[in-house]
Amino acid sequence: MVAAACLSSTALVAPASASGPDAGPPAGPVALAEPALPSPESEVNATGVPFTGTRPDGTVYGLIDAHSHLFMQDGMGGAALCGKVFSERGIEAALRDCPSHEPHGLGALLENLTRDGSPLGTHDTTGWPTFSDWPAHDSLTHQQMYYRWVERAWRGGQRVLVNDLVTNGLLCSINPGTHQSCDEMTAIRRQAQDTYDLQAYVDAQYGGPGRGWFRIVTSSEQARQVIEEGKLAVVLGVETSEPFGCKQTLRIPRCSRADIDAGLDELYDLGVRSMYLCHKFDNALCGVRFDEGSMGAIINAGQFLSTGTWWDARSCPADQPHDHNPGNGELPPELEDDLPPVLPLYPPGTLCNTRGLTGLGAYAVRGLVERNMMIEIDHMSAKAADQTLDILEAEDYPGVLSTHSWMDERYLDRLYALGGFATIYGHAAHEFVAEYERTAPVRDRYGAGIGFGFDMNGFGGTPPPRGDAAANPVTYPFRSFDGGTVLDRQTTGERTWDVNVDGVAHYGLVPDYVEDLRLVGGQEVVDDLARGPESYLTTWAGAEAATPR
Repeated sequence: MVAAACLSSTALVAPASASGPDAGPPAGPVALAEPALPSPESEVNATGVPFTGTRPDGTVYGLIDAHSHLFMQDGMGGAALCGKVFSERGIEAALRDCPSHEPHGLGALLENLTRDGSPLGTHDTTGWPTFSDWPAHDSLTHQQMYYRWVERAWRGGQRVLVNDLVTNGLLCSINPGTHQSCDEMTAIRRQAQDTYDLQAYVDAQYGGPGRGWFRIVTSSEQARQVIEEGKLAVVLGVETSEPFGCKQTLRIPRCSRADIDAGLDELYDLGVRSMYLCHKFDNALCGVRFDEGSMGAIINAGQFLSTGTWWDARSCPADQPHDHNPGNGELPPELEDDLPPVLPLYPPGTLCNTRGLTGLGAYAVRGLVERNMMIEIDHMSAKAADQTLDILEAEDYPGVLSTHSWMDERYLDRLYALGGFATIYGHAAHEFVAEYERTAPVRDRYGAGIGFGFDMNGFGGTPPPRGDAAANPVTYPFRSFDGGTVLDRQTTGERTWDVNVDGVAHYGLVPDYVEDLRLVGGQEVVDDLARGPESYLTTWAGAEAATPR
């Protein structure tokens, strides 16, 4: 059954000017028709007209999430994340728990270990319409990016979303309930198609191709036009551990330059415009920046199973760029049947991965430059990031990104000097503001805006409720940062979320989080966030205009 949505809360029907501090762009002429939505459907609880146009100086305005994973549902074998971004059969079919979590969540090993610290944890598996236990800020295996929640973020002022296509072949192979191919490129292709399918699904609600608010873009100019129209520009990126089959076994690469060229060409044809060359495991292209603590132990064991080698770490100076210390954590006993129970010992203090950029990795960096694609250096070891920046500086190439606080901050000056762009992970509000203030001097030197990298659906966790929220809460309803939209507590089915109590339980609470940041860090934080899309597009345009030397 299809029902028309309430005009005031879901339809962009007429121009309207924003108000408030640094009011942003004037309204433009583009309008969306009233959508035809399935029934039942999630509410967006946002009333007003999304802003269009540019600022008086011609720059775009809005918010950018430069690192999230819309379709992790089809990563890691199809069973690592429960629930879908959308379903042709409606929300009842989309927001279901995984069969492997039954009974009562007892089968959800990853969920239980990360949320409760016990393999015997339980959770309510009903999903729609009660949502008793998920989505939640500390639930890592349930869908947080249902498309109507993303729509609320857009209506609250977000204008760029980088959808990183993501998977990990080794974790896929040991994941309970795996039912899809563990080949990483197969998963990447599937998630790219998912994104195009969502665009078509939203378009159909608004009358046909090109009419919806969700727009995949493949150039900075397309992105700028979409933002000026008041819609959400969606960019495809890739974050995977062994792209193009470029794993290593006992330090021996399993791919060639021809594989890299074919892989980069295929990704470009899919619409991908940014990517990571390594992620979590050392591969044939580069060494990685280690994880810490118990997660470091789990990932290091996965590294051993995938490559036949442990992370090779050496002590290095604390006042120079370095990697995390993986520590000497222990594996949870429940994983000992799947992962090696004996781990190497590492010294205390500051450590660096001895693995940097390989010859094939340098070839891949230059391949990205030749194709005018942007290069993500988060997750690279300090040594690999340094070598990558050396290549980009020699090429005078601005297309470099750090999008979720996984790069040593000492590299920020070099990144911005090239013309690159960086964001801050979606930390708890006070932690976000602390990182914002700590890194502000280098941004100010280059006049750069900022964004966030929520890593939503990426097993990193999302912002919890603020500990001091009772003393200074987000008051509902509130106005979006641009002043043009009024947002009340978000409701889906029988559940209503409140950022003061629930934190950022799902993507629809991104506008609430921005209001929370304003309360903690002041208007300056929000103003710099609003300049993020322009800074990102400047970096992207610079990469497109570059001519390899």
